[in-house]
Amino acid sequence: MEVADTELAQPCQTAFRWDSKQMALDGFWADGAEPVEPSFSTSHGALFGGDCMATLPRIASESIDTVFADPPFNLGKKYGRRTNDSLRDEEYLEWCRTWLAECVRVLKPGGALFLYNLPKWNVELGHFIGQQTDMLFRHWIAVSISACLPIAGRLHPSHYSLLYYTKGKPKTFRRIRTPIAVCRHCGGDVKDYGGHRKALNPKGITLKDVWTDIPPVRHAKFKSGKRKANALSTKLLDRVVEMSTEPGDVVMDPFGGSGTTFAVSEAKGRRWIGMELDFPDVVAERLRSDELAHHANTDVLDLGD
Repeated sequence: MEVADTELAQPCQTAFRWDSKQMALDGFWADGAEPVEPSFSTSHGALFGGDCMATLPRIASESIDTVFADPPFNLGKKYGRRTNDSLRDEEYLEWCRTWLAECVRVLKPGGALFLYNLPKWNVELGHFIGQQTDMLFRHWIAVSISACLPIAGRLHPSHYSLLYYTKGKPKTFRRIRTPIAVCRHCGGDVKDYGGHRKALNPKGITLKDVWTDIPPVRHAKFKSGKRKANALSTKLLDRVVEMSTEPGDVVMDPFGGSGTTFAVSEAKGRRWIGMELDFPDVVAERLRSDELAHHANTDVLDLGD
């Protein structure tokens, strides 16, 4: 991602430091909570293996800047031996409400919460989030990805939902711009923008709430062969992190998966905290080796003059 301030490309200067008994990040553990030793850590963050609900209640309230959550979708998929992805609907929703309430609690005032899921579930869970004290709806972002075949009698499902809430007025919102679309054959503008093309910002178009340019993660160079489940594109997390945080802020992901959130946070100088039930070893391997590629990203971060 291009940036308008060279400071953003520098590594985070405030790093996590760990020992077996105490986390040195002031205010991280809740008063009276027994600290948990991470299964893996870097100079920027720490990964806790196991159920997220074994760690989340121990985290101090109002200590996290941004939460990104991409839970299992309850579609009966095979993850690891410890994950049950075939719950009854209400059982699944109640489980989500439990960890979402903790995610809201640990957010700082003005902090951001992003929830990636199927529209079916986010309709219900968005209502729940909106009922939490001070949580402010920002956007329903449609991430255009056609991940299944057409279904008889229904429209073809072709997007995932990314809910974006903040704990009151956002403390950080940074404008992202996308390139002005041009024809790949002639190089001319695809749109005339109502005759106001010359008035457009030369850095590009303000990011919309429909994302049609997030690539699926299919090629082996972008995902670990040890984890067969779908992985998220780094481009999606680029936007979440750049939009809602400053360098040195803390990003939390309670469902680490293949570790994309943490890899992006490392690359962008953010501190991070994560949990992963089945594949903490895959995440650790990814962050140690840095072998998995990042998707190309032509977004521009517009910090103004």
